[in-house]
Amino acid sequence: MEKRNFVNKNRPKAIKYDNMVFGTRAVIETIKSGKTIDKIFLQKGISNELTNELLELLRGSMGIVARVPVEKLDRFTRKNHQGVVAFVSPIDFVPLHNIVATSYENGLAPLVLILDRVTDVRNFGAICRTAECVGVNGVVIPSKGGAMINSDAVKTSAGALNYLSIAKEANLLESVKYLKDSGFQVLACTEKTDELVYGADLSIPTAIIMGSEEDGISEELLNAADLKVKIPIMGNIDSLNVSVAAGVILYESMRQRS
Repeated sequence: MEKRNFVNKNRPKAIKYDNMVFGTRAVIETIKSGKTIDKIFLQKGISNELTNELLELLRGSMGIVARVPVEKLDRFTRKNHQGVVAFVSPIDFVPLHNIVATSYENGLAPLVLILDRVTDVRNFGAICRTAECVGVNGVVIPSKGGAMINSDAVKTSAGALNYLSIAKEANLLESVKYLKDSGFQVLACTEKTDELVYGADLSIPTAIIMGSEEDGISEELLNAADLKVKIPIMGNIDSLNVSVAAGVILYESMRQRS
């Protein structure tokens, strides 16, 4: 009789990641080694001596922690993760004030890109590739609700993430206020306006906010912007992919600045 292997097709498959660390002690030691952690997934309801030590170590950096059900952790690995999975960032993040402080040094008007709720890794990588090509001084992303910076992001950026300054901020609204106080005009790219991007003066210090294709820019950031602009569309499709839209605006800014 032929021997058959029966597989539960409903059981989720584990996904392979090359920048993942799991197990509470392993994650603790990774943090202590000085490596930059992009995200930590902690099982909901778990509490013991080691997880308390981990949380104490992360005090002041809780923005990178997501409480998730055990099923999500099981998708990362089938091994004994002890309720903790972390992803090591392939890049080091730069404080926003450092980006601002050095943004005037290249002789062009400073340009900063803010990505609000852009979660797709490939879109993020493509945006960063364009940003590096046009001389963006830095990209600001949220600690929560943004794309994970992993090897896929680096690959999609064609290595641009190795040269581009990335600031990971807990509160984008506070970042916008800081940039305005530092002499930047803040421009939001949204369809909720009649103003075209080509009418905006991008030859002065500027921070451009781009939102996700699904949710756009959050209302609080839209309200905080000095100017709202859109890209003209003549076809039947009423929106562009966010990485394409970012490319249009960033190259218009480079044309004006240079």
